[in-house]
Amino acid sequence: MHTSTSSNLNSLLKQHFGFDNFREGQQQCVEQLLSGRSSLAIFPTGSGKSLCYQFAALQLPHLTLVISPLLALMKDQLEFLHSKGIAAASLDSSLTPEQNKQVMADVSQGRIKILMVSVERFKNERFRRFIETVPLSMLVVDEAHCISEWGHNFRPDYLKLPYYREQLNIPLVLLLTATATANVKRDMATKFAIADGDIVQTGFYRQNLALSVRGVAEQDKPAALFAELEQQAPGASGIVYVTLQQSAEQVANTLAAKGISAVAYHAGLADDKRQLIQQQFMRGQYQVVVATIAFGMGIDKADIRFVIHYDLPKSIENYSQEIGRAGRDGLPAQCISLANLNSVNTLENFVYGDTPELSGIQLVLDDIAQTSPGQRWEMQLHALSSSANIRQLPLKTLLVQLELAGVIQPLYSYFAEFKLKFIADQSSILARFQGERQEFLTAVFAAIEMKKVWGEVNFEQLFASYDCDRARVVTALEYLAQKQLIELQTRLSTEVFAVDWSRLQQPALAQGLHNYFVDKEQKEIARIEQLISFFQRNTCLNRYLIEYFDDQHAEQSIDQSGQQFACGHCSACHGQSAHLPRAEMLDTPTASDISSLLIGLRQHLTQQSDKQDQMLPPLTNTIYCRFLMGITMPLFTRYKVRSVDGFGALSAHRYADVLRLIDAIKLE
Repeated sequence: MHTSTSSNLNSLLKQHFGFDNFREGQQQCVEQLLSGRSSLAIFPTGSGKSLCYQFAALQLPHLTLVISPLLALMKDQLEFLHSKGIAAASLDSSLTPEQNKQVMADVSQGRIKILMVSVERFKNERFRRFIETVPLSMLVVDEAHCISEWGHNFRPDYLKLPYYREQLNIPLVLLLTATATANVKRDMATKFAIADGDIVQTGFYRQNLALSVRGVAEQDKPAALFAELEQQAPGASGIVYVTLQQSAEQVANTLAAKGISAVAYHAGLADDKRQLIQQQFMRGQYQVVVATIAFGMGIDKADIRFVIHYDLPKSIENYSQEIGRAGRDGLPAQCISLANLNSVNTLENFVYGDTPELSGIQLVLDDIAQTSPGQRWEMQLHALSSSANIRQLPLKTLLVQLELAGVIQPLYSYFAEFKLKFIADQSSILARFQGERQEFLTAVFAAIEMKKVWGEVNFEQLFASYDCDRARVVTALEYLAQKQLIELQTRLSTEVFAVDWSRLQQPALAQGLHNYFVDKEQKEIARIEQLISFFQRNTCLNRYLIEYFDDQHAEQSIDQSGQQFACGHCSACHGQSAHLPRAEMLDTPTASDISSLLIGLRQHLTQQSDKQDQMLPPLTNTIYCRFLMGITMPLFTRYKVRSVDGFGALSAHRYADVLRLIDAIKLE
């Protein structure tokens, strides 16, 4: 590996990036990587984590492969790298087939130093076969806390990255994150065999952020928010975080009606609309963005003067990440939480709604078991989610757990349905080709079942009449679409897996998987309780965060006197510790009221399943509880349950309390 002097590194930094000096932690991280030591870098948001891999990649002989969780993050980093003349590219869903092909060719021929992909790209067998042929110097995992099941943004596919690293024989790994507790740090380092001495953690504590938590009753929140915004300097910009998409719209409209330049941002908006809002906020065209947690990743606006939590954040980690977007220019910024306990059940409902029932897990295993030994299992996520009554994200987690247990192994994915309409006349398209190619396309066109304007390719009919494979048909259709001779639409992505029959038949497999999810659920509920406890502390909030995130760097630099540290700029230090108001006492519904609502649900589901000629799954107390709490699940979507009297009737209550009430009732 490379050995470089400090002055040599600084001159390379100036040459490639135009910076005179490294920021804190960057040089140590780069030196470790260039001496062949895998590293974990924990730097605050906006403090230059990306430069560590960008600089090292230029000094390494082969390709650096970067795993990034968001397309927007990839695009921002590519733009920066291209502005510095660095050869970088991404393989992502926004590329045309031709662009995709060009990137792969550039990578194969060594013209690209940095390739960015999402972790889901590894599900594509074609990509896996391609990347196996490319010499790799380093694997970089951005937002690496997603690897850890202890982490706050755990993403199931990240669990497979250590396996991919081993399969591809990548010598060096760099993990990047802004927030990691001691458990998460240990978990990440262990998964990639990173030595303790190669964990680089700069100070989490930021002196320019004033933290304050205020206990505010729900009905007083709009006035409290407006009062906070009025105290901000004229033209100061900031983010107001809410839990629900609907709240984002309501709060933004309320602020706009009061003359504040505000806009809502959430996952329910179209991609281009979200991108536009982000750009307008960056340019200062909006003073306030009222957002769900969908907003913030990749936002590099240095002069955000305030971050206000209108609703409770999901966890201490989320809180820290979200306030970390304020004051990146080093100037004072305010981080204000308007908190009460009303939304605790909303946060808990997100958690409970993601825990699959044992019967649903068993249904997935039964679906796999219908595959004959030696055959492949094919799965469409939406259809399986609906039939097993498991939300799509936990279903993905379940599939990853089955992969890690060796029960299934992903091979490739394909689109089950190809629809097209002709822009050019069929005969003029065929006239462009000769010989066997023309014969092939004639057979493809003959297998298209037209319905007015659009037609669907009948692959079975085509394969019966012409000796070709699916890959060739898809490549041909993509080529015609690229030449604007046809318009192509694809749906029903189908994933194909190999099955280990002996492992599938392990006793208690379903129960073991269910235990995993229940354990995960309890950890998430504990995380919410930890957040509430943190918000009501009467001692320094920053001190708690420093300890929570195991920030030994901050411990050493701010606590040299040996006295108990107090930041002096949080509400607890000012003697204003918060008491979070509870909602008014709720009336407990009678057993008879609950019973009649649940009987109504059962009748509705029976009628709907008869109408759709589908088998109704067993109705458990968990399903009844989710109905009364208003927690959506695939079964409710399929049978239009939201319109049934009683849906969400007890949503103001706690989940565990409602489940206890149902357990005590014997339905007729």
